[in-house]
Amino acid sequence: MQLKIYNSLTGEKEIFKPILDGNVGMYVCGPTVYSNVHLGNVRTFLSFDFIYRSLTHLGYKVRYVRNITDAGHLTDDGDVNNDRFVKQTRLEKLEPMEIVQKYTVDFHKVLEMFNLLPPNIEPTATGHIVEQIELTQKLIERGFAYESNGSVYFDVLEYNRRGLNYGELSKRNIEELFANTRDLDGQGEKKNPQDFALWKKASPAHIMRWNSPWGEGFPGWHLECTAMSTKYLGETFDIHGGGMDLKFPHHECEIAQGKACNDSAPVNYWMHANMLTMNSQRMSKSTGNYILPMQLVTGENDFFEKPFHPAIVRFCFLQAHYRSVLDISNDAMLASEKGFIRLMEAVKVLQSITPNDEKQSGFSFEEWKNKAYDALTDDFNSPVLIAHLFEAVKYIFALKDGKETISKNDLEDLKSTLNALIFDVLGLQTIEENNNEKLDQTLKVLIELRNQARKSKNFELSDQIRDRLLAEGIELKDGRDGTTYVLN
Repeated sequence: MQLKIYNSLTGEKEIFKPILDGNVGMYVCGPTVYSNVHLGNVRTFLSFDFIYRSLTHLGYKVRYVRNITDAGHLTDDGDVNNDRFVKQTRLEKLEPMEIVQKYTVDFHKVLEMFNLLPPNIEPTATGHIVEQIELTQKLIERGFAYESNGSVYFDVLEYNRRGLNYGELSKRNIEELFANTRDLDGQGEKKNPQDFALWKKASPAHIMRWNSPWGEGFPGWHLECTAMSTKYLGETFDIHGGGMDLKFPHHECEIAQGKACNDSAPVNYWMHANMLTMNSQRMSKSTGNYILPMQLVTGENDFFEKPFHPAIVRFCFLQAHYRSVLDISNDAMLASEKGFIRLMEAVKVLQSITPNDEKQSGFSFEEWKNKAYDALTDDFNSPVLIAHLFEAVKYIFALKDGKETISKNDLEDLKSTLNALIFDVLGLQTIEENNNEKLDQTLKVLIELRNQARKSKNFELSDQIRDRLLAEGIELKDGRDGTTYVLN
């Protein structure tokens, strides 16, 4: 089977040809850890977790690198006080690395909850300051960068003068970029408005700073990913992924930095996950249409009628192709929950099926398997793959009812294929019954029955319920606010 990947650079699906046969180098832009990871981030990272799992399942040996941006996230190269880390340290009255640690822990906790596999390497920006300084020096030496007032900028016009194309990924015209540039603090240091910072001079109030040949400062946001991706994957590697919002300027700048440093394109296949909306509107704190991942799982929000297990949320997310906009709503989550339960029920039923091939089956296992893998290898088409899984679900329940037959070999192959696609590739997990919740619901029923017995003056029954529960170590306590229980 030939794997096809949609390449954002060319705008086409291409047959995937890794640099080293059987091996894949994949870099995904990680979080900027100055706040809680939001659902849109989760959607992006979950998409690339699915892609990582799929590549591994298809037999590739993958080196998956996903960074942590823990310094220098200054997106407009203007006032250094706009650095997101600086703002958050002031807001929470914490040291910068306390902010970093707090939200890195949150990031890992949330991704683990949704069953995302960890990357092979998770480098941090602060751990690669030396490499970033070296890259900046190299760009200056090659004439693609210049120092100005203690900061260093990439010269976009010089890059284009040498026959290169700043804007090739985002399909933007350099003249239009210059015409639409806003006036920002610090722009006077630049030769050209679209030049971007490789190294930024730290103001006296800027806490996170490092020594450099140009004075104390901190790295530019775009430079971090170039330094870390090339260190662990080489000057040119196979796949670079991230959210659609990073295509410009972040990934555009990465391409320019890579070509200017090494005379070669840094990445062969650029992949971008699309955005997440809620109730058909963009998620935004300012509009109130916003929810954190944990709030969706706990039910502590005003948008969804009940909590949803992380496995159901994951299932919902995978029902949209990674390049499509995904809209979540109460109805969408309820439908996903229903589908998830049906899928898991089929997996359970399949374990009790015995082979019976006395007559010809109307279901061709080999044809179904080929369609499932065609979807997987067609730019990781998860919604089509899931649709084919439900064809198998329908067949499994027909087997259960005796309306279909299956040979011994096909049965074993169906079991292994379903397990691989559902658990290894899609990364779904069975939902364990919560015994505490079931006990709580059961006791509430018994308390209600006892209250009804007392109301109808059937004290013998009410006392019997109380005494039987007490004998099992459950004490009922009647109070002004009703009856509660204590486990002894």
